[in-house]
Amino acid sequence: MARNKEGLVLLLDVGPSMHGVLPEVEKVCSLLMQKKLIFGKFDEVGVVLFGTDETENELAIEVGGYEHVSVLRNIKVVDGDAAEIVQNLRRGTFHGDFMDAIVVGIDMLIKKYGSTNKGKQRICIITDARFPVKVPYEGTKEEQVDAISEQMKEHGIKLESIVFREPQLLHDEATEENDRLLGHFAKRTTARLVHVDSPTSLLGALKTRNVAPVTVYRGDLEISPNCKIKVWVYKKTSEEKFPTLKKYSDKAPPTDKFATHEVKVDYEYKSMVEPDKVVPPEQRIKGYRYGPQVVPIASHDWDAIRFRPEKGVKLLGFTDVSNVLRHYYMKDVYMFIPEPKNNRAIVAVSAIARAMKEMNKCAILRCVWRQGQGNVVIGVLTPNISSADNIPDSFFFNVLPFAEDLREFQFPSFDRLPAAWHPTAEHQEAADNFVLGLDLAPPEREEILLPDFTPNPVLERFYRFLDLKSKQPDAAVLPLDPALKRITEPDPELVSLQLPSLENLSKSFELRENPKKKKTSKIAWRTEQPTNQEIEAGPAGGHNETATSNNVKIEDPSASRAFLTDTNIGDSDPVKDFEAMMSRRDSPKWVHVAIEQMKIYINNLIENSVEEDGSNDDKAIECLKALRKGCIIEQEPNKFNNFLKVLFEKWRATSRGRFLGHLCSKGITLICKEEAADSDVTEEAAKGFLVKLEAESQ
Repeated sequence: MARNKEGLVLLLDVGPSMHGVLPEVEKVCSLLMQKKLIFGKFDEVGVVLFGTDETENELAIEVGGYEHVSVLRNIKVVDGDAAEIVQNLRRGTFHGDFMDAIVVGIDMLIKKYGSTNKGKQRICIITDARFPVKVPYEGTKEEQVDAISEQMKEHGIKLESIVFREPQLLHDEATEENDRLLGHFAKRTTARLVHVDSPTSLLGALKTRNVAPVTVYRGDLEISPNCKIKVWVYKKTSEEKFPTLKKYSDKAPPTDKFATHEVKVDYEYKSMVEPDKVVPPEQRIKGYRYGPQVVPIASHDWDAIRFRPEKGVKLLGFTDVSNVLRHYYMKDVYMFIPEPKNNRAIVAVSAIARAMKEMNKCAILRCVWRQGQGNVVIGVLTPNISSADNIPDSFFFNVLPFAEDLREFQFPSFDRLPAAWHPTAEHQEAADNFVLGLDLAPPEREEILLPDFTPNPVLERFYRFLDLKSKQPDAAVLPLDPALKRITEPDPELVSLQLPSLENLSKSFELRENPKKKKTSKIAWRTEQPTNQEIEAGPAGGHNETATSNNVKIEDPSASRAFLTDTNIGDSDPVKDFEAMMSRRDSPKWVHVAIEQMKIYINNLIENSVEEDGSNDDKAIECLKALRKGCIIEQEPNKFNNFLKVLFEKWRATSRGRFLGHLCSKGITLICKEEAADSDVTEEAAKGFLVKLEAESQ
């Protein structure tokens, strides 16, 4: 038989209590057949129904009993018919006896394989196990389980029990007894018992692909030159990829039944100097870019510089678990187990693992899995203490990054933002309630979306579409199955229960649009604000810039103000007008217009103050304070900084130099990074600007 060939018998409960979930059972069994056609086309599968009206099995004929158990499909190589058979299961009217079904499944496997194929035979039962099983003719039910377990161990048969019960179902004496019997199987033989309560978890509970365990490393875990432990290393997790898609050709004659339709690809390398000349392999060499040039490196040079570490796993030392951050974990997870049947290795691994657990330590290892490996792996080893008596302690191993593998991204903290931006106690409480409300592991039910029971929706959808395409070449892509949709979207039931906390969170935080800013044209300072006629004229009026004696340019708000003719900054209370415009949220352009209008207003105040002997200085300073505060809140620090620098350069050599002294006395300086993350000015530069203001005012 093939190395990984599996013999599988599906035992499906079709009794009345299972009718509501049978559509999901049909889907998961159909998916099992589809994946076997891709990954295990030599596997053999049989299907048995229990709880049926009929009795169709060989044991009933040979010895009697085993009623309401029907063999739907004998054990044979999986094919397209197998997927269709399980898509339309007949419903029964009797409560199924899972113990009878298990015996029938074992009988089918023994008759099919005898003493061969040990370890590659599996029985999978899907039931709700809500009704009591029959009392055996001899002995107790537990003794019956022991006898069946001995037969399973003798022939290398594994048992996988999936019990589906909805969360609101109350447990009674029968369900507790059945759970105890199925759990007894797990203690006496190679068995797995899983409880699920949703169609999504049912999809992930049935192991649809049989992946044979393959060791990555077998050898010594070197604690010191004089202390070595024999270990085996397996991959614990590995990303499942899409099946390999091969190139397909339809050029073969339709009548050729043996055509493979495969496409063979050949590559030719030709000289750029002589395009018709093919360059043979011995005349080709790899080159690596180094600045503007390409440096050729021959294969023998590459072999000479290649790093060739010695195979082995060595302990480098121990450290506190808190020192290894979770985001340092890379790639797949490995599992270190002591060498099977090596008692000294089992004891040594257990002693070290339990000591590390007690001291809250982890180990740092240097690993080279195979001879000739071109790289060294540094990783962290964490203890995995077993809770079962028949399973030894082990370790989990995660690869750690080197300096070149890390990506550092700096983000400003709340401490560097204005105090008005810091979350309040009410904000924090709303966020806490939101997180607690969407807890996927509520106390009263099983955790939602457990990795062990959550299939990849992208892969599952692909397998279903592939099966559909094999039968209907012109079929359209079907919508996402509801069970898979619950993986990609929030649980509607959970969200509906937490609507109050969601609404409270929305009310606690103001949501504003952050539009993409557009480049604007430039205009110069002017002594009066542009009229609506000038705004409407725009570039067509022939004046994109208006020059004054100082020729100082600012951003033109005309593009944003074309529709904002009802609001301007007035003389009676300019700060209030500015704040009102900044707080408006009916258009994202209000912020830009408010800032530009305030800049024009401040400049006019200062210019007019020259004639009135500084009478407008206090008003200009109050407007500058409001402008600075608004630019911090709206994260527009550069607009204020550029404006303040323009004022400094404009008035430093004039009679208005004393106005700069007023700015210094009021502490009005550039906005630094500590106040607004988008600023290009450091705190030292902002303080230095104050010194310049004071010097110019002398």
